[in-house]
Amino acid sequence: MNQPGSPRTLPGRDRRAVRHPAPGGTARTGHPGHVLVAGGGIAGLAAATVLAERGVRVTLAEASDRLGGRVAAWPLADGRTMSRGFHAFFRQYYNLRALLRRVDPELAVLTPVEDYPLQRPDGLRDSFTGLPTTPPWSMLEFVRRSPSFTLATLARVNVPAALELLRTRFPGTHAAYDGESAAAFLDRLRFPPEARALALEVFARSFFADPREFGAGELVAMFHTYFLGSAEGLLFDVPEDDYDTALWAPLGRHLAGLGVTVRVGAPVTDLAIGADRVTALVSGYPIEADACVLAADPRSARELIAALPDADPAWRDAVAATRNSPPFVVVRLWLERSVDADRLAFLGTTGYGPLDNVSVLERFEAGAATWARDTGGSVVELHAYACAPAVASDRSAADQVAAALEEELHRVFPETRGIAVRHREVLVRDDCVLITPEPWEARPGVQTPSPRLVLAGDWVRCDHPVALMERAATTGFLAANELLRGWGVRGEDLWTVPLRGLLALPTR
Repeated sequence: MNQPGSPRTLPGRDRRAVRHPAPGGTARTGHPGHVLVAGGGIAGLAAATVLAERGVRVTLAEASDRLGGRVAAWPLADGRTMSRGFHAFFRQYYNLRALLRRVDPELAVLTPVEDYPLQRPDGLRDSFTGLPTTPPWSMLEFVRRSPSFTLATLARVNVPAALELLRTRFPGTHAAYDGESAAAFLDRLRFPPEARALALEVFARSFFADPREFGAGELVAMFHTYFLGSAEGLLFDVPEDDYDTALWAPLGRHLAGLGVTVRVGAPVTDLAIGADRVTALVSGYPIEADACVLAADPRSARELIAALPDADPAWRDAVAATRNSPPFVVVRLWLERSVDADRLAFLGTTGYGPLDNVSVLERFEAGAATWARDTGGSVVELHAYACAPAVASDRSAADQVAAALEEELHRVFPETRGIAVRHREVLVRDDCVLITPEPWEARPGVQTPSPRLVLAGDWVRCDHPVALMERAATTGFLAANELLRGWGVRGEDLWTVPLRGLLALPTR
């Protein structure tokens, strides 16, 4: 049963936050067992943590040489670092924050970003700073002061469609929009074009998705989670140093202290689920376990499941039907001179070619700040989401996007046009999930046809109002809970934002 929290136990400031108690059982397992966790991203780290804390013997195998998965960071020359791009740690991410509190109880490693304005070339800019934190006043004040909304444009809004945003209900909201894309919903909503680009479409692209291919249910659920269903406010935090230094290396040490065998550079290349055990190849060596948490990236998970002998055909087809989002490009520049002092840490953009946002890393990341102080320069990062498919396989196409990003940077920050680039890193990836308009219930969930195999990751169906990194952490906890439930051990309580929109009637 979902239970409201008391002020003493709440994970944040929202008194309507909902606790989802774990199934009951003993505090620790009486027999250690052995679980293979395939994948050392957020989902795998969450699952491994809960299992190890309950006395389960865990082997965590990560294919890359760093923990963190798609939120990893790695060293370059001269003390510089690189990552896959900017990630916002919203205050609604209760379960991710619970994971991070294992090594940083006060979350001192997270620093607030005071604003993340969204800017257009015509000068329109929307800001999220200084807004009330409680819905609906937060959104009403945003609309009141936004240049994107006027009486004329608001008069054209489809009111019944807009009220849908206040009538969300979980579970159910995702499936209610089966077959409708985010773009189609925005068309039906009839928001003014400026508001659509600044306040809605940018969030679909934050999922690395073209709104025409992105599910409306996910967009509406996200709008509830970040805007109209939570009193945590609209701002977020970021780690005060690179992800590896600030987050994952300390968590890896914590896992090792719990007895977890942490293996990096160790891909799982073969998996078999038997009636009484799991067998796998990890870095080419066989390993046996009682169960497996498959927390790999979506493509790797599909490949492993496609090769499973004797897997349920309907379930295997459902996994195979999941899709990756289009490629994205990250360009990190180490500039000879500093950008203007008033540049914010993060700026969202629309209408600047492929440029989706700009980050000034020395504003919040310790390593970048040290480099900037020592050199007098700046570390600037540029993102392009939902690029053409050819960008993933054609280096010249990727280079064209990177060049266009730098040119758009000169439009956004004109002072950079005359600044030399000391170092440049270009990263292209296409390994993120695409939440399509296809039926939500057909998407694979944490449970599988075998009690010895569970799934975790942001690509896995979860009926709570969670997304992105928070869905990864939540499904990691749920995967661990599912295995522990079978062994009679109590798992991890979960927290979410409220399950109903402000105008949703209570269920009978």
